[in-house]
Amino acid sequence: MITIDISNIAIRKIRLNDADCFSKLVQQVEHESEYMLWESGERIITLEQQKNRIESFQKDKKSEILVAEVEENLVGYLIAIGNQPRRVQHIAYIVVGIIEACQGRGIGKALFEALIKWAEEQWISRLELTVRVDNESAVGLYKRMGFEIEGIKRHSIYIDGKYVDSYYMALLLDGHGGYRT
Repeated sequence: MITIDISNIAIRKIRLNDADCFSKLVQQVEHESEYMLWESGERIITLEQQKNRIESFQKDKKSEILVAEVEENLVGYLIAIGNQPRRVQHIAYIVVGIIEACQGRGIGKALFEALIKWAEEQWISRLELTVRVDNESAVGLYKRMGFEIEGIKRHSIYIDGKYVDSYYMALLLDGHGGYRT
């Protein structure tokens, strides 16, 4: 197992020059975790596609990619995907991933704290996600961060010949409108 000193963790917005490292990070997380939607090796994204994706997120005030950096290495990410229609601009959907060697060491909490600050600055008042019901560590983190289970998405994923349920979870922030008029 790799040992990484996370005492000097930095949570920051992704930069365009992170595209290659970010692609490798996503691939590593998908390879290490059985809980991600994409299976290991299933997602193929070219460097140019990743750069375009980062640029589109940088232009969209309701979407963001945050990364966790330790010792100049990206070790985790949190993606907030916003909405364009005015009636749902107050909502962002969340995707999070952390490499196995850094899980359970406060990086997820730090990513979510940064996300909540960003969301409030963007007038986003609802953060939502789905998580497999058997992913107890993730469900625990989300609950500690204030997310609540709103329902069950039955048979949401098909893995190894079996259906697996997911929770719908959400965090409501101070509710200051969702968008400025």
